[in-house]
Amino acid sequence: MATPPQLSPEQRAAALAKAAEARTARAELKNQLKLGAVTLPEALASTDSTVGKLKVVSLLESLPGVGKVKARKIMEDIGIADNRRVQGLGQQQKQSLLDQLGK
Repeated sequence: MATPPQLSPEQRAAALAKAAEARTARAELKNQLKLGAVTLPEALASTDSTVGKLKVVSLLESLPGVGKVKARKIMEDIGIADNRRVQGLGQQQKQSLLDQLGK
């Protein structure tokens, strides 16, 4: 396994800040999904990298009425891997998600 590159303290601090910003943006997106401010079709159609880098299971669990078990069952029924991110979904998989959730 390759060793990670050596970063200066400034580079490391910048990388940590960028990662924290990305986590905050994903948490905000999941909160908006939970509140209904953003719908599943809008999230799946988005080209934003925040949405694209979110795991599908996290996206589904953020929806009202969908918990961990139901999210995993839906993904299993459609054939989506547990570690799949939204940006890695095909058009048919996205449509299947919308059909399964009645959106």
